[in-house]
Amino acid sequence: MPPPSSHRWKCIVAYDGTTFQGWQSQPGGHAIQDVLERRLREIFGRDIRIHGSGRTDAGVHALAQVFHFDADWSHGVTKLHAAFAGGLPAAIQIRSVRRAPPGFHARFAATGKIYFYNLHHGGWADPFTGPFCWSLPQGLDVAAMRAAAAGLSGKHDFRAFSALNGTTKDDTVRHLRRIELTGRGLRLRVTLEADGFLYKMARRLVGALVAAGQGKATPEEIAAILRSRERTHRVETAPAQGLFLAKVFYQ
Repeated sequence: MPPPSSHRWKCIVAYDGTTFQGWQSQPGGHAIQDVLERRLREIFGRDIRIHGSGRTDAGVHALAQVFHFDADWSHGVTKLHAAFAGGLPAAIQIRSVRRAPPGFHARFAATGKIYFYNLHHGGWADPFTGPFCWSLPQGLDVAAMRAAAAGLSGKHDFRAFSALNGTTKDDTVRHLRRIELTGRGLRLRVTLEADGFLYKMARRLVGALVAAGQGKATPEEIAAILRSRERTHRVETAPAQGLFLAKVFYQ
């Protein structure tokens, strides 16, 4: 809980993660969290810790990452938003700032998230698309990918599609509410919605669909990997640059 004199602030931030060390603060000080906290220190004259809805890896982007912090501010929300946004690099944009209830927590109050992943297949992506997608010069069998996606949808233990190195005590059951493929021509988008995501789960699910699309694994084999709860080299972790955190849900 914040001190009695503080207010809790809920913020939404968008960022191009290409040149950053991910969301979580790093010793080098070049993570998204580091940049935001430095700006808050300039505004308030003291260290302020922010708490995000989750961590995005180095190179992953966000349209609507959510975070909160506690601070006393008496000049109105509009001025706080302007002050916060004014000193940030062009690759980071504060989309909104608003007061939140004292008990709100960006991570623990979240009830779900949407990620999407951009693929470009059947040819090389142009220089303006390439930095934000996985470019696969050979075409993909989209029908096979959709069949594999159908077997992944629902509530399952997704340990096989994570990069967790912990013990079997880790809770690895998640409800994948939606996994769908849309697009036309050479561009394909995978949208994933779940009550939560394990470490690298979104990227490994995309890797599984790509394996199906390349004929390296059948939809039935992807389903068998899911049931096995064992990681396999047959499923590649999709590159970071194609992944976007699109939305965080709260009650």
